[in-house]
Amino acid sequence: MILARESNRNRKRRSCNTEYHYHYAKKHHTETDTADDYKDSAQVVEIIRNRSPRCLHLWFHGDGFTTIAKLQGHKKLITGMTIPRGSDKLYTGSTDWTVRTWDYHTGQCVNVANLGSEVTSLISDGPWIFVGLLNTVMAYNIDTASQYTLDGPIGQVHAMTVGNDTLLAGAENGVISAWGGSSEGNSPFKLVASLHGHTKSVVCLVIGTLTKLYSGSEDQSIKVWDLETFECKTTLNAHIDTVTSLICWDGFLLSGSSDCTIKVWFQLKGGNFEVKHTQNVENGVVAISGMHDPDMKPILLCSTRDNSVHLYELPSFVERGRLFAKQEVGLAYAGPSGHFFTGDGSGLLTVSKWLGEYKDVRSS
Repeated sequence: MILARESNRNRKRRSCNTEYHYHYAKKHHTETDTADDYKDSAQVVEIIRNRSPRCLHLWFHGDGFTTIAKLQGHKKLITGMTIPRGSDKLYTGSTDWTVRTWDYHTGQCVNVANLGSEVTSLISDGPWIFVGLLNTVMAYNIDTASQYTLDGPIGQVHAMTVGNDTLLAGAENGVISAWGGSSEGNSPFKLVASLHGHTKSVVCLVIGTLTKLYSGSEDQSIKVWDLETFECKTTLNAHIDTVTSLICWDGFLLSGSSDCTIKVWFQLKGGNFEVKHTQNVENGVVAISGMHDPDMKPILLCSTRDNSVHLYELPSFVERGRLFAKQEVGLAYAGPSGHFFTGDGSGLLTVSKWLGEYKDVRSS
């Protein structure tokens, strides 16, 4: 469901009980990502800026960062984005049924793949691009151009991540499908488990430690899974609406929800989890992502239902700035070299950048 276009002046504040929109997707980062893995990415924004056919509409406020490029091509909500390691391409997925490939050096869209179904999540791991569709995940290898269809999910695949050499996909029926590697048959992937526990759609997934998975759902809960046994170890119940986004950062779990809160969780020595802080926001949270500014201060990107993205400095949650969009921002992606990306319901991908010399340190 795409929200009607609104002007900044006439935008009305939405209440916290706004109906939940299911288009959310997250990029899984690992703590070993470095600037060398994305060595070409620092060039892309300057080239896009120089080649842009029209002036940028700098619709933001705040110090220390700027909006430098806008990539238009998708017609509906952008639900996923990834930059594979060592690649000079950027991939985006949308509910307009397409995956677009963008060239770093020119800022041009070099390929459009129509997959015949809404793309509701997109991630990468090594040379593999994984695309979440209706009742399936498409796996594409950018090195060999081989493509596979992974069956198992029921309904739309809203979230994916990779951990413990396992691909995990959360679907509309509340089940998380898990695939491992396989040397048998025609596919390099084999369905190894189905994780049951959620009673409604799984919306977000994130890897904690090597063998720990967190999942957020429309059933308002967060579940903690052991990836060795695929068993649910505990359920966290603190939100009163859909858990829309999860990230792990510096030993903490952060959860965003349609209940207009961001919660910061910490695991105690006994294994139980405790909410260390609850941050109230004016509108429901759509997506969160973490990165550092050039001074190495932790920054949380938080997309909310008022068509804006807040930049909070942690742990104080002081707002450093805000980005505005024409429609709801379903994607907030912390990229390399101080760049961050937002994708909204109109299909516009906006590239922003922290000013100053930057060292890559990002959340998972």
